[in-house]
Amino acid sequence: MRVIIVEGKTDKQRLEQILDEPAEIVCTYGTLGSEKMEELIANYSEDEVCVLLDADDAGDKARRLFKQEFPNVRHLYTHRMYREVATTPLPVLSKILEGAYFAVKLPDEESPEGLLF
Repeated sequence: MRVIIVEGKTDKQRLEQILDEPAEIVCTYGTLGSEKMEELIANYSEDEVCVLLDADDAGDKARRLFKQEFPNVRHLYTHRMYREVATTPLPVLSKILEGAYFAVKLPDEESPEGLLF
């Protein structure tokens, strides 16, 4: 199973709009303590896990914790200009996910022109 760990429900909903393959999207709901981290490690230690967090201080802090406690996860990054996964344009998120070999679909109304990838 492929797993993507995000911070919140709006991040999850954003990814669900473009993912075109089965994947479990898990929310940390912000605060990520050692108990939550241990639960994630235990539940997904045999899976291919990617982490896609906001490009802000909270996301950076959580990412450092993942690197320390769960070093085998793959880190995906949104651009700092968008700050949050939930506010990253769908074409940009599609490129990020494609870079990690996820199958994606792009809603017709989203145009990639003029976006920073």
